[in-house]
Amino acid sequence: MTHPRRQMHLNAFLMGVGHHEAAWRHPRTEARRVFDATHFQDLARIAERGRLDAVFLADGLAVGHRVEHNVTTVFEPVTLLTAVAAATERIGLIATASTSYHHPFTLARAFASLDHISGGRAGWNIVTSGGADEAANFGLDRIPDHGERYARAHEFLEAAVRLWDSWEDDAIVLDVGSGTFADPDRVHRVEHAGPRFTIRGPLNSPRPPQGRPVLVQAGSSKDGIAFAARWAEAVFTAQQTLEEGQRFYSTLRGRLAAHGRSPDGIKILPGIVPFIADTEAEARELEQEFTELISPAHALRQLSRTLGVDLTGHPLDAPLPPLPPANEIRGNQSRFRLVADLAERESLTVRQLISRLGGGRGHRTFAGTPEQVADELQTWFTEGAADGFTIMPPYLPGGLSDFVDHVVPVLRERGLFRTDYTGRTLREHYGLDRPASVFERSDSSGIAV
Repeated sequence: MTHPRRQMHLNAFLMGVGHHEAAWRHPRTEARRVFDATHFQDLARIAERGRLDAVFLADGLAVGHRVEHNVTTVFEPVTLLTAVAAATERIGLIATASTSYHHPFTLARAFASLDHISGGRAGWNIVTSGGADEAANFGLDRIPDHGERYARAHEFLEAAVRLWDSWEDDAIVLDVGSGTFADPDRVHRVEHAGPRFTIRGPLNSPRPPQGRPVLVQAGSSKDGIAFAARWAEAVFTAQQTLEEGQRFYSTLRGRLAAHGRSPDGIKILPGIVPFIADTEAEARELEQEFTELISPAHALRQLSRTLGVDLTGHPLDAPLPPLPPANEIRGNQSRFRLVADLAERESLTVRQLISRLGGGRGHRTFAGTPEQVADELQTWFTEGAADGFTIMPPYLPGGLSDFVDHVVPVLRERGLFRTDYTGRTLREHYGLDRPASVFERSDSSGIAV
């Protein structure tokens, strides 16, 4: 029996008019399009033209310090992806939402709705939110502890899964003759009672087409890896070197067996910011154009927040000052470690570090020809560091079009990426099984009527 050759999975991470901090200032972009839903519909069509697995939207729950120097995220992502769903047919739709500042019932309902509306293309990028501005918007005077955020996330997922499963797949009857809309014995109360949430259920939405939206996760800390090993079906991670990527890949996949999971049940998709041109020199020149548009004051504030140290008076051409231990960082611990390690490994000054982070905030940036970009992806894919990639175009729409029109054909020629979709749902794109309902495996009776 022959087995099909392993192929990459590719997501397009859509952020405003590009991932580079200065994208909105560059003549290749039109900054006002960040306020236009048709911009994101157009981007999703480009990604679908390339037969990518999904488009991916980030989210934050505060304006924060970026507003003076950057175009911020302006649309709630589930709402925006509903508009994108109407403009596309096959591309997966992944939205970011926080377990720290939402409730399981309302969020489970929102993602069930997106999955129904899109015909089974929804994914949820699960984050725990590490920003002080976000905490302040929800009545808190500080960010909850790292461990507490993940403890809440675990309970949140336990409740959300039961809510999605609360209607069995065959619960809808629609028997006109008997007047039976749904079989109450196949619609179940959730009866979740935990330390943070009490939810009776059932969800007021039938089970989604995929059973549940694809669960995506983006944390790479110790707690994040433990969470991913239990829940995640796709992981968006930031790794700077092949060795770091291999270490993360093997560590996470090695944790799956403890939860009774197969390695095939998770897709690890590191982010990469590609600057693409006909020659390597032209690609590097393009990257430098964007670097020269970075606002140092804005970049320093961002770096200060990441590292937990005020750098606003620190010399740009000096190395970083001493940093606190990673376990004292209340925000994103994995990103702290990545940035600190990058600065130390390459002996970077603050100015050099700002330049390196401008494209992808810690995700790997690569400048080269389409063939060189394909080489880089192929190396990580074949050397045990990735199952595919989250493409983060530095500017939009051109950076995405260049990838789809010039890099994807090279990957196809090498037999590394699909030539067409073979399924209609995001689970089918990723090769993931549709999960059985927890209630189909139990003796739970239906709701009392």
